[in-house]
Amino acid sequence: MAPGAGKTSQALEELVEQELRAPAAPAAVALAEKIRDRHGEAITAILFYGSCLRKDTHEGVLDFYVIVDSYRAAYGAGRLAALNALLPPNVFYLEAEATFSGEERPTSVRCKYAVVSQQDFDHLVGLGATHPYIWARFAQPTLRVWARDDDARDHTRQAVARAVCTLVARIHPLLPARGRVQRFSFAFLWQEAFRRTYQTEFRNEASETIRALYDAAPGRYDRATALALDVLEEEGRIEAFASMATATEVHSSPTQRFFARARWQVCRPWARTLALLRLLKTATTFGDWLPYALWKLERHSGVRPELSERQRRHPLVFGWPVIIRLLRQRTLR
Repeated sequence: MAPGAGKTSQALEELVEQELRAPAAPAAVALAEKIRDRHGEAITAILFYGSCLRKDTHEGVLDFYVIVDSYRAAYGAGRLAALNALLPPNVFYLEAEATFSGEERPTSVRCKYAVVSQQDFDHLVGLGATHPYIWARFAQPTLRVWARDDDARDHTRQAVARAVCTLVARIHPLLPARGRVQRFSFAFLWQEAFRRTYQTEFRNEASETIRALYDAAPGRYDRATALALDVLEEEGRIEAFASMATATEVHSSPTQRFFARARWQVCRPWARTLALLRLLKTATTFGDWLPYALWKLERHSGVRPELSERQRRHPLVFGWPVIIRLLRQRTLR
């Protein structure tokens, strides 16, 4: 891990590795091969995450992270490398053909994939990250579709395990406390984590959706949280914790919690600003991004904006009145 990225534990890394090395579905394999065709030897690993992994489906848009040696290696010198270094990651759209069991003809499958350097990935899963964009994603179950070698496998295992520790370290101080004691269920911690981190990306997920994320793998989340708390206790970030029948009791310094909450209040608007800038940047890399953006907005908010023909042709120029109206209506919160 990069200097300052933080510790993990062997037990947590073993849990993560079991998830990472699970067999990948044909759609994920086909898309990963197409991604490798684009970026070649620059890629160290390809990680599959998100709703299609959770639901075990190839319908919709699969989500990948592509970890590369460097942006120059991935693109050569030029605009894409500069944009990726300035505000990682760059996001691209891709389609491929995959053949499924029992089918004679290949099926078209699609994905969006984000490119990030190994150095940036290390930083953004750790406690030094100023926003939750990466650690919030990779604290959840992830599958490693491809890795270049053992070093790449070791790196992804350690980084994903660290993302879990970072989420627990960042979120637990935000939960209710009395003096030095906090009592909460693991389900409450994760649902609060999903709610707060989604809000930093203007995603207003329904309570039912938030609960469903945890309910998809409660045993995994509970085990990962307990192992992360072990690490935080060893690091001195909490004083002690004890698991009970229906809740966990965490002892920690009120002063540390105060500064953690203050940090979150500062980081939250910064993360939202970066999310908006990242969305605008993606418009230059994604391809035909507008239909996808409208679909995502409708899926997460229930609102589908009506755009004029001029706004559809030039959304970055004439789309601002729609964005401002959605902000005023608190559709994008």
